[in-house]
Amino acid sequence: MNRKIAFISEHASPLAILGGVDSGGQNVYVAETARHLAQLGYSVDVFTRAEQKETGQVVNWIPGVRVIHIQAGPLRIVPKEELLRYMPEFRRNMIAFMANHHIVYDIIHANFFMSALVAMEIKQQLDIPFVVTFHALGHVRRIYQGKDDKFPPERIEIERKIVQHADCIIAECPQDKEDLVNYYDAPEERVTIVPCGFNCDEFYPIDRLRARKMLGLGPDDKILLQLGRMVPRKGVDNVINALEKLKGKCNCKLLVVGGESDEPDPAITPEIGRLQMLAKEKGVEHMVIFTGRRNRDVLRYYYSAADVFITTPWYEPFGITPLEAMACGTPVIGSGVGGIKYTVVDGKTGFLVPPNDSGALAAKIVQLFSGNTLLERMKRNAIIRVNRMFTWSKVSDMLLSVYKSILQPVYVPRAYEYKL
Repeated sequence: MNRKIAFISEHASPLAILGGVDSGGQNVYVAETARHLAQLGYSVDVFTRAEQKETGQVVNWIPGVRVIHIQAGPLRIVPKEELLRYMPEFRRNMIAFMANHHIVYDIIHANFFMSALVAMEIKQQLDIPFVVTFHALGHVRRIYQGKDDKFPPERIEIERKIVQHADCIIAECPQDKEDLVNYYDAPEERVTIVPCGFNCDEFYPIDRLRARKMLGLGPDDKILLQLGRMVPRKGVDNVINALEKLKGKCNCKLLVVGGESDEPDPAITPEIGRLQMLAKEKGVEHMVIFTGRRNRDVLRYYYSAADVFITTPWYEPFGITPLEAMACGTPVIGSGVGGIKYTVVDGKTGFLVPPNDSGALAAKIVQLFSGNTLLERMKRNAIIRVNRMFTWSKVSDMLLSVYKSILQPVYVPRAYEYKL
């Protein structure tokens, strides 16, 4: 009998356009894992918050996957830091949807702490087991962002309760598991490491000259690439500071891909304006190209056109973009934090550097460009590593093993009393 899985991802819809402040790795994770589970024969409903009136409640996205828009708060985009107050309404309307459509889910996979709060309360009421992928932890975020963290202070205590009630906690990398155990007293036997992945049909090596021709880049330019959400913690300012140290040593260009609009508009994406001002102050504005947001179907050309992909955030729960870059045969220089120090093998698929250390970053850039042999070796190693360990197909198989360890071995239909 076909098993039914409910994903909850309150602020990160698989249908969202990526590159904005609240659209990134979680959206990709939810979309790709749901897609692959459907290919394995499971029915997946992704519950996310409705943001506009014209969106139909149920979107038949791809065979086996529906996206269910649940009203919770105003029908407009609301920053995720302000969504906690609407989670009781989300829970009531999700249960109402299940009751009205006579749906019984075998398991719920919650993504982020607010989705897990909803899943925990549904488990208490309907006895549906749930697993949680936090994608980021409030305690760790508070360490690095301090007063700039705008999430409600009760987030950490909510996460503690979720950790105690979840049937399984999915950590995305060893650092994530360590943080869950050390900061949240998570029982180690209920924490399983399942990484994020990349889509091998979407990201693969393209001839560098062909990619550069398509993007209008010079065939002989030394190209550094930074791609992702335009928020301060991603550390793009660190890369710009490194460019100042490279003047006279390495003639290179930095492509910065991302933002809230297709053109790099500081009025729409304030972080772009801050970075443009920094580049001007450092005298490297001629070395930096801001492209604005780009659709996913062209990102492989940017990855393939670059000589080096750089990502030096202050902290990173996992980080999908390094995988995508390596899948396209591009070595990565990344901060030695979170998931990056798990996916990037220092000296083999790229380099790891301390966050906020532009001098160390500049030195590694010079080292990579000192000869073609090192770059070529790292390109080969990167392709081998990600295809061996980090495809979404492998990730989904691992998730399915987690679900099967929780689900009853024999399917027994259950009759629920739906209480709103």
